[in-house]
Amino acid sequence: MAVAVEMNFRGATLDQYDQVIEKMSLTPGGSGPPGAISHWVAKTDDGIRVVDVWETREVFDRFAEEQIGPYTREAGFTEEPDMRFYDVHNHLTAG
Repeated sequence: MAVAVEMNFRGATLDQYDQVIEKMSLTPGGSGPPGAISHWVAKTDDGIRVVDVWETREVFDRFAEEQIGPYTREAGFTEEPDMRFYDVHNHLTAG
């Protein structure tokens, strides 16, 4: 079952986020990593919010351990994200 992941990074900046995306070899507006269905990021009053939809929680957890955690630390994120998970009832795609 697909899972939506909401990550709130207090104190993080969009510049730091851009560094993480570059370290992951991802291109803004391009394709995401294997298992990712959708992704968006926005500035909030106290940091940034990232919302993804993944094929499964296990695929997300592996990606978070291998890339999100290490790369956010390298980019200077000072706090672990506040995370929420939701079972996806439906999602729509372009085209």
